[in-house]
Amino acid sequence: MKTTLHLKVNGTTHTLSLNPATPLLYVLRNDLQLNGPRFGCGLQQCGACMVLLDGKAQPSCMIAVDVVKNQEITTLEGISSGDRLHPLQQAFIDEQAAQCGYCLNGMLMSAVSVLQETPEADDQTIREGLERVLCRCGTQARFLRAIKRVIR
Repeated sequence: MKTTLHLKVNGTTHTLSLNPATPLLYVLRNDLQLNGPRFGCGLQQCGACMVLLDGKAQPSCMIAVDVVKNQEITTLEGISSGDRLHPLQQAFIDEQAAQCGYCLNGMLMSAVSVLQETPEADDQTIREGLERVLCRCGTQARFLRAIKRVIR
């Protein structure tokens, strides 16, 4: 059963006709062509699908789109300003904080959330903020360096 929903994604309101139980990730990727959030495990365990919901990092693979229809949704594509990268994006590039890149969306979105909440976050706060994102390549030290670069 399809219904009309209005979603505010990256500052733009989209009117969509879809099943309200559809996972947000599917709507972002398939209907809005936003490929920052990725499908990883499908069980909210890996963080590849992380988005900001009202500024807080949340996995999007199991959240029904109907649940978030009144929230501000921000994807990786929405954190930059035009051609200007978000400071965290630039720091991740400068620190070469990616290997395979699959977790990169989750790491960046989680880091944005942490720094919005705690701009002078210490190591422990950063680690806690990133703990919901799995990185199998072992580049966590580079992620921490990149985030600390932004804090400085």
